[in-house]
Amino acid sequence: MSSQNVTLALPKEVLRRVKVIAAQRGTSVSRLLVETLQQVADADEAYERARERALETLKRPPNLGTGGHRTWTRDELHER
Repeated sequence: MSSQNVTLALPKEVLRRVKVIAAQRGTSVSRLLVETLQQVADADEAYERARERALETLKRPPNLGTGGHRTWTRDELHER
């Protein structure tokens, strides 16, 4: 995968904290950001795939044995 440089403006305190985290993990700030952004992108793709599957399922509801017709009334269901 090819790379492209970007300019990123971070608050100084955030950058300081990220540098500490990167050092503790034995990696660079750049690598830490790549991994984190990759996780965000992967999660978004997974969400979109799940959303599409759910929408397709709604288009083809499961057969509940009623032939698509109600055989009861609201009053019958709530009869006391």
